[in-house]
Amino acid sequence: MEIKFTTLQAEQSAFTLNIENWIIEDAQPWGVFSTEGDIGSLIADLLSGEFETDTGKVVKTAGSIAQVSLGEQQRLLDQELAKNDTDFMDKIDHGSSVYSLIYQQCEDPALTERLLEELDLIGLKNSGFRMLSTGETRRLMLARALAIKPDFLVLDEPYAGLDVEHRQSLAVYLQTLSKQVQMLVIVSRETEMPEWVEKVALFTQGQLVSQMDKVAWDNHPIIAQIKAQSVEQSDQMIALIQKHHHSSPFNNPIFELTDGRVAYGDQTIFSGVNWRINKGEHWQVKGPNGCGKSTLLGLIFGDHPQCYSNDIQIFGRQRGTGETIWDIKKNIGMVSSALHLQYRVNCSALDVILSGFYDSIGLYQQPTPQEKSIAQEWLGILHMSQFARTTFKQLAYGQQRLLLIARAIVKHPSLLIVDEPYQGLDYLGRRLVKNSLELIARENLSQLLYVSHYHEDSLDSIHNYLTFVAASDGNGYEAVVNCID
Repeated sequence: MEIKFTTLQAEQSAFTLNIENWIIEDAQPWGVFSTEGDIGSLIADLLSGEFETDTGKVVKTAGSIAQVSLGEQQRLLDQELAKNDTDFMDKIDHGSSVYSLIYQQCEDPALTERLLEELDLIGLKNSGFRMLSTGETRRLMLARALAIKPDFLVLDEPYAGLDVEHRQSLAVYLQTLSKQVQMLVIVSRETEMPEWVEKVALFTQGQLVSQMDKVAWDNHPIIAQIKAQSVEQSDQMIALIQKHHHSSPFNNPIFELTDGRVAYGDQTIFSGVNWRINKGEHWQVKGPNGCGKSTLLGLIFGDHPQCYSNDIQIFGRQRGTGETIWDIKKNIGMVSSALHLQYRVNCSALDVILSGFYDSIGLYQQPTPQEKSIAQEWLGILHMSQFARTTFKQLAYGQQRLLLIARAIVKHPSLLIVDEPYQGLDYLGRRLVKNSLELIARENLSQLLYVSHYHEDSLDSIHNYLTFVAASDGNGYEAVVNCID
């Protein structure tokens, strides 16, 4: 399939894509790297016909195009929520099954079963969509895209949310698939640029600035330049955090879970988890997709329904002894993919950050002048002051994620929970957040609970680990605690 972009300008949400001239030749695999700006969903939507260009044109030869992107994932979630039948059932509706979501794309049982097998979804075929982990959802989205047998496949951050094992198996799978389907792969990690792409397009702030072959990309100096830029921006962010920092008033334990267990019916997620977090400790939670990492963090945050059926102490109180969920949340900052999906209100970018002071999704109280001033400082650090009054849904996914990270940090919580914080961020945004989290941990500005599947995302100041492993009885997972501090 051949695609030609000519003097193109396309605006989606608060972001503009500019391409003067770009030709993707028939059967030619391309990679795309964006140093600054979340362009993946925009390019995918443009090619898939989700919206039209403002000026210029895109000319395509005949053929079908499918996409795997965070934007497409959000649209599927919206569809699933629209048909939520929980209110009319005697149980919670967890959404359409993995099998049905693939089958509805092709109506071919044999192809559906093959995709389930190839993408390690067999064990999840009867699971509801809203029960899936981030990594499991990404594999499902790829299966749905392939089910329509596309001629051209756009993959926006295909490895996002996958654990190490699934990233490795997907890399092999995509290399094989590249011989059968023409692909455009968009990444923000230079290490994830596939070896099999022939050409690389380099974007910055939505502008196509360079096109090169893979050899030239491997020797390009842009990464070193952006690292220096991200350090400067991180220094500004940490200065803002230090400016408004206050000390945690709590003594040990900050959190303690005794013989923790979460199960849904006959399915055990994890059991026998004993975990204590003392004051001043920073922790990383590790484990494969679906092991219960986000579930465990939900027990701490108080938004998981089984947090009251477990033996939990938090901030010096036994959970379930009269405290409100707001008593707990006021001391915790939280950012996660689940929270991002739940943040569906259409308030302004400034109000998103301000909502962190009140632990709300949306802003329903009148903020103080000081809170407004701090939130505006955050917008400046994120280079988003011009979007102060722009609604959350109008912003690109990566911009939304940066706002939610600022929302989590703005009140300087005693405990800062960051679950896959880099999802959807461009290269510069990821470096900025990683550098800032490292400094927060090093200077004990908050206690970190950190989840990332990437070894290169490890923080030097975190020395304590809770790792989920398959339970010895084969029923769910159990936790191995390695506390060095």
